[in-house]
Amino acid sequence: MAVHLSEHFTYKKLFKAVYPSICMMIFTSIYSIVDGLFVSNYVGTTPFAALNLIYPVMMCIGGVGFMFGAGGSALVSKTLGEGNKEKANKIFSMIVIFTSVSALSLSVIAYVFIKPLSLLLGATPEMLPHCISYGKILLVGMIFFMLQNLFQNFFVVAEKPVLGFLVIVIAGFTNIILDAIFVAIFKWGLVGAAFATITSQFVCALISFIYFIRKNNKSLLHLVKTKLETKHIVNSALNGSSELLSNISASIISILFNFQLLKFAGENGVAAYGIIMYLGFIFAAVYFGYSVGVSPIIGYNYGAQRHDELKNLLKKSLILTVISGIIMTILTIGLARPLSAIFVSYDKELLDMTTNGMRLYGISFLICGLNIFSSAFFTSLNNGLISALISFMRTLVFQIICVYILPTFWGLNGIWLSITISEILSVILSILCLVLNKKKYKY
Repeated sequence: MAVHLSEHFTYKKLFKAVYPSICMMIFTSIYSIVDGLFVSNYVGTTPFAALNLIYPVMMCIGGVGFMFGAGGSALVSKTLGEGNKEKANKIFSMIVIFTSVSALSLSVIAYVFIKPLSLLLGATPEMLPHCISYGKILLVGMIFFMLQNLFQNFFVVAEKPVLGFLVIVIAGFTNIILDAIFVAIFKWGLVGAAFATITSQFVCALISFIYFIRKNNKSLLHLVKTKLETKHIVNSALNGSSELLSNISASIISILFNFQLLKFAGENGVAAYGIIMYLGFIFAAVYFGYSVGVSPIIGYNYGAQRHDELKNLLKKSLILTVISGIIMTILTIGLARPLSAIFVSYDKELLDMTTNGMRLYGISFLICGLNIFSSAFFTSLNNGLISALISFMRTLVFQIICVYILPTFWGLNGIWLSITISEILSVILSILCLVLNKKKYKY
C-alpha cells in the first residue's frame, strides 16, 4: 500500500516512505562511479585523473537540474498541500520545460570553452586530451542528466518513489553493461565510459518523461499544457539554490582539493581523492536519499499548516540521522581498505594513500547527515535563503578555509581532515538556524 503525503508518520511509515529514495540515491552513486571503476582498472591512472579533474565542471552545470528538482518539488508539494492540484501540475510542467532549455544553453557554452576550462583546472599535457574528449561527450548528454535529476525528485512528490527507484535501476544497469562492453571489451577507453554514461541518462530521462506525459499514470503529477510564469521559476530557483550552491561549491572544492593534492602528492593524490569521493558518495547517498524522500512530506505538511506533524517529522529525522551517522562512520573506517582496493589494488602506494585518506574522511559521517538534512528541511519549508546559507558555508566557505590552513600543520592528512572539521563548524550553524526559526515555523 502506498504511503500518502497527508498521513501521520510513525517510524515504520517514515521508513516506508523514504527507503525507495535512499535506495535510489545509493544505486545512483554506485552506477555513477562505474565509469571511474572501469577507467581506473582498464585504461590507467592518467585518464582516471583526467576524469576526476573535469567531472566537477559537469556536476556544476548539472546542478541546475538539482536546483529545479529540489526547489520545484518543494513548491509543487506545498501547492498540493494547499489543495490546488491543477496549479501544481502546471508548475511541474513549466519546470520540466525550463530545465530542458537551460540544459541546452549551458551545454553549448561549456562545449565551446571545454579546452580553456580544462587548462584552467590544471590539466597536464598528458591529461588534456582525455579531459576534452570525456567532457564534450558528457555535455552532449547534459539535458538527460538534468532531467534525470529533476524527475527523481518529482517521483517522490507524485507518491511513486518505488517507480523512481526502478527507473534508476534500469539506467544503472544500462551504464554498467555498456561500460563493460565499451571499456573492457571494445577498449574504447575514456570515450567508451562517457558514451555509457550519457546513454544511461537518456534511458532514465526518456522513461520518466513517457510516464509523466501519460494522462492515466495514476499519480499526483502529469505533464500538462502550461505557460511561463516567471514568479514560479524564480521561486523554484531561489528555493533550490542550496542544491545548486552545493553542486557548484562541491565542484569548486574538488578543483581546490586537486590543486592542493597535486602540490602535496602529485597525480596519485588526485586519483586517491577521486576514489575517496566516489566511495564517500555512496555513504552520503543515504542522507541525500532520506532528504529527497522526506522533503515532499515536510513541504506538504507545511502547506497544510499541520504543525504537530512538522514537529514529529523533525524529531524523528534528527534521531534517525544521528543513529545512521554512527553506523556509517564505523562502516567507512572498517571497510576503507577493501573498498579502495576495488579501484587501485594494482598500486600499493596509491592504495595505502587512499585507505588512510578514506579513514580520516570517514569521521565526517558522524555529523554530515545533520547538515544535509537541515539544509533540505529549510528547502522543504520554502526558505531557500537559510537552506542556501547552510549549504554555502558547509560546502564552500568552511572547506576552503580548512583545505588551505590544515595542510600547513598536518600535510596531506590535513587535506583529508579538512572535510571533517568543516562539518563540525557547519553543524553548529545548522543547530543555530533550527533553534532561531522554531517559533516562525512552529516545529
